[in-house]
Amino acid sequence: MGHDVHQRVFRRFLFPIISLAVLLAAGTAGYRWMESLGTIDALYMTVITISTVGFGEVKPLSPTGRLFTIGLIFSGGGLVAYTLSGTAAFVLSGEWRANWARKKRHSMLAHISHHVIICGYGRIGRHVAHELKAEGIPFVVVDLSPEKIADIMESGYLALQGDASSEANLKEAGIDRARGLVAAANSDAENVFIVLTARSMRKDLLIVARANFEESEPKLLRAGANRLILPYRITGRRMVTMLVRPDVADFLDDIAHAGGMELLLEQVQLMPASPLVGKTLSQAQLPSKLGITVVACKLPNGQLNMRIGPDTVLQENARLIALGTREQLQALIKLAQG
Repeated sequence: MGHDVHQRVFRRFLFPIISLAVLLAAGTAGYRWMESLGTIDALYMTVITISTVGFGEVKPLSPTGRLFTIGLIFSGGGLVAYTLSGTAAFVLSGEWRANWARKKRHSMLAHISHHVIICGYGRIGRHVAHELKAEGIPFVVVDLSPEKIADIMESGYLALQGDASSEANLKEAGIDRARGLVAAANSDAENVFIVLTARSMRKDLLIVARANFEESEPKLLRAGANRLILPYRITGRRMVTMLVRPDVADFLDDIAHAGGMELLLEQVQLMPASPLVGKTLSQAQLPSKLGITVVACKLPNGQLNMRIGPDTVLQENARLIALGTREQLQALIKLAQG
């Protein structure tokens, strides 16, 4: 795309450049022949004539030389007008601006790392982008629609127009440096192809896929998805909770915005250097020191312990499932990393 733009720019200004060179050569030769001037003087006369400066003539011109000068003035003026009109058309068309934005986007894509690739910018992909932005996690959106790409870029997001199941597009989106991929296309078949391609390129990539129908679950899992989300199933469960257990639904809504502060659930891995390792929950005093509530603990062997208490020992490489505000959780992450 950028190469095509360069070719168009080159072709647009090739004629004025060649015409100027021919005009300079013809003017220099004409003054040498008509006025018997040296090469430097003849070139000087040609330049001041074409540029319409018109002062500092080497010597008074003969009638033939004056007629020749008039011709040079008209030729130079026409060439300048043509060049200015072509330049104005190029600038007003916005082609240069689009080319500059394209170069900037490619540069950013080449340097982004530890990001998430969002494949599809529909209703699900849009919310995924908003949540990742709130989490401070960089991401790249890949979508076929030019209108959606324009909307994404207006929102300040990094985007790439193209088929998300294409290896070339995923490579340009930095899949070799990504932390994860979200397959959020509207069609389950599209998501299967996206997951297949991504998994073939990165065996260790975390892939979360959207599925509209339950029969698509085994296909997406076989294709290589690590996690599946069925929006209609989740919506159905939420609506039933509101009908059958309205107080529970109200409670979940209340804690989500308790005191005007959004509470989040986060998984935090305890690194060997963390001062929390080897302590019990009672000794760690996370609720009093950080305002954190630990609701579960995933042990290094993969077992999820949901019956934790004050005597639960915090082991290295265990993952705490903690509830708190974004700031509180960030403080816990720093403590867990040591």
